[in-house]
Amino acid sequence: MKKKKVAVIGATGVAGQQFLASRPGHPFFEVAALAASERSAGKTYQEALTDASGAFRWYCQEPLDPAFAKMKVEDASKLDASKMDLVFTAVESDAAKELEPRYAKTTPVVSTASAFRYEDDVPIFIPGVNLDHDRLIPVQKKKRGWKGFVTPVPNCTTTGLAMTLKPLHEAFGVLQVIMTSMQACSGAGRSPGVIGLDIMDNVIPYIPKEEEKVEKETQKILGAIVGESIAPAPFPVSATCTRVPVLEAHTEAVYVSLKKHATVEEVKDALRRFGGDFVAMKFPSCPPRLIDVSEDPFRPQPRLDRDREGGMLTSVGRVRADHALPNGIKYMLVSHNTKMGAAKGGMLVAEYLARQGHI
Repeated sequence: MKKKKVAVIGATGVAGQQFLASRPGHPFFEVAALAASERSAGKTYQEALTDASGAFRWYCQEPLDPAFAKMKVEDASKLDASKMDLVFTAVESDAAKELEPRYAKTTPVVSTASAFRYEDDVPIFIPGVNLDHDRLIPVQKKKRGWKGFVTPVPNCTTTGLAMTLKPLHEAFGVLQVIMTSMQACSGAGRSPGVIGLDIMDNVIPYIPKEEEKVEKETQKILGAIVGESIAPAPFPVSATCTRVPVLEAHTEAVYVSLKKHATVEEVKDALRRFGGDFVAMKFPSCPPRLIDVSEDPFRPQPRLDRDREGGMLTSVGRVRADHALPNGIKYMLVSHNTKMGAAKGGMLVAEYLARQGHI
């Protein structure tokens, strides 16, 4: 496959940085343009990340590729997307509403923003979970008169939840879901982010709009294509989302009522076997398995499990029966919010779409 020319929009932000850190020298994609706000335009990427005090604001664990450091940053509002094969956007929702349709007139857009997640003709992809929703791409292009399309990845809290519900829904059916999240501070971003003195020695019991996003997105992702839109999964999802003093990775306590009775071992087996066909396609960003199930009752833990398989593995543990729900099962999961739950997950989606000929 000839390498595709890619632009990264919002390149100076946390999610944009993760796109660049996810795989320098990617076999499918060549980063041909970096774009951000007008105040960064004209600077090298290195200069754009250096503030007035001289501090270098690169937030990834991986080092910045020197080739990216030397690239000139363009004004995102003036970028000519027609020169690109693919655009990755990592901007706030308000900016995405303006920029993404402009790019999509000529070029496919893979986004971390929520701006178009809830449109009827827009799929929300999770690697290995709902890739058949790519049937909406030609519908979207025809409906909107675009040569390209927009496809966002989900809210980072949704990713681990939907990933683990998919095999249970396929094997046993799902009646209802209750989830409580303990979310990392990095999910709030750097600006405005979470004030340090608020989160230290504390749990913040409310994240604005988060619960509604998780509930709606999970039903859409696990829904089925009916005609030219997605019929949401028929089971209700109830979410409580909290912020905790953890740097990266979201931990979630999940309670599921199944349609069919299943033993704990049957549930574990379904989780462990999930995604084999997708993994066998051997995409560059794909882990050797999508879900790992631990027998250690003290796992998963964000500090120990978030970086497994490059942050692309969903780690599950404490799978057990729940006696308060009909056919109840409960478990804990850890999912990396800025890797599988954002830019790196978006990269894996793009790899699939490229191989399928959508890019």
